[in-house]
Amino acid sequence: MSLETLLDRNKTFAATDAVASNPQIPWLPHQLSYVITCIDSRVEPAAILGVDLGDATVQRVVGGRITPAVLRDVAYISYLTETKTPDGPWWQLAVIHHTDCGSTLLADPELRRGFAARGGYVEAELAWLPATDPAATVRADVNTLVTAPQLSPNIMVSGYVYNTAAGTLDTIVEATPVITR
Repeated sequence: MSLETLLDRNKTFAATDAVASNPQIPWLPHQLSYVITCIDSRVEPAAILGVDLGDATVQRVVGGRITPAVLRDVAYISYLTETKTPDGPWWQLAVIHHTDCGSTLLADPELRRGFAARGGYVEAELAWLPATDPAATVRADVNTLVTAPQLSPNIMVSGYVYNTAAGTLDTIVEATPVITR
């Protein structure tokens, strides 16, 4: 399969009326969900969660980790919700890490050093990215979100680990509210 195949699929999609049910700005996803997960193609939210167009805000990042850029994006959506739809309904945020994650390769100091040098990145900032223990990294990332003063206390955050071999999703952190500012 190539990109051309995907572009052909888009033409087929565009010929349907699927976009007619998209939420309008200021939007709230149909399932009131915001999912942050890994860029790994084996962890496709549409497949593993049954997410359809307009159901959820989905953000993908290496390891599913909460980087400063991800936190900024979540804070922006939080702010939009507070200012444009202050009476809600509010969305829930799910952090999903997974087994057998390619981010674990960044635990290798030589690979990490080479990547940092090639891209002009700060090696120390890459050292925390590997999800070598996905349950532990999910807990840490959920904690980052629930203690972030930039987020609304109306948001609930939960954490999960997706098992790439079994296809199962295990709850690691039950839904927890953002700590009131």
